[in-house]
Amino acid sequence: MLSRNHSAGRQVCILAAIKRLLMFCQQELGMPVMPPDLIVLPKRPRREVAYLNTAEVERFLSSIEMCNQDETPFEAGLRFRALVEVLLGTAMRISEALSLNRQDIDFANREATVIGKGNKQRTVFFTERSLLWLKRYLDLRQDAHPAVFVTQGGRSRLSRTDVSRPFVRCRQLARIQKRVTPHLLRHTAATQLLLNGCPIGHIKEILGHERLDTTCRYYLGLDRRAAKQAHQKYLVYEGDPALAPA
Repeated sequence: MLSRNHSAGRQVCILAAIKRLLMFCQQELGMPVMPPDLIVLPKRPRREVAYLNTAEVERFLSSIEMCNQDETPFEAGLRFRALVEVLLGTAMRISEALSLNRQDIDFANREATVIGKGNKQRTVFFTERSLLWLKRYLDLRQDAHPAVFVTQGGRSRLSRTDVSRPFVRCRQLARIQKRVTPHLLRHTAATQLLLNGCPIGHIKEILGHERLDTTCRYYLGLDRRAAKQAHQKYLVYEGDPALAPA
């Protein structure tokens, strides 16, 4: 794996699979195999979470074409704008957003029930702005397909491959150097929550993470402004002569 320049993450996936296979052979089949405990997984390096700042978000949104040449609404553009607004306004995974049906959304309470990672049902919350764009898109449609996001003419549910091209196009038009993906928008929403002072436990629930340490691993440490303020406020030793009045 090293000779093939596999990343640490790739090494972990392969070795973990081998380790589980050996455990199954040993414990379930009683086969004489290499002890699984001898396989030590490498540590994954902690990567900085990539996200769009507010200026980049507005540039990206402004790059989406909303009208045809005759000034009539451009349905594909409005659909993509609605999808982006929903991702930014809910922090959903792209699979969750594309699986939405119209009947799943409670517009009055600004929430929806989705099937998330691990086939687990959870509730997601919408911002008022995201629902506004979603209503504009749904009102424009003439089809009766139950899915929220559909291909042109409502022939079928939108897929991941259908949305990859507009992400690339709008990133280029907005002149954003980062690789903009649906998951980057999820990171963007979570980071915005953190920078605005949302408790990490609430962020966990909004993202649909099963474990709090997953949320902490990704997002704790991003808000360096708050960390500096907390450092100055709380890291004080009683009787510090520097704090004594002159």
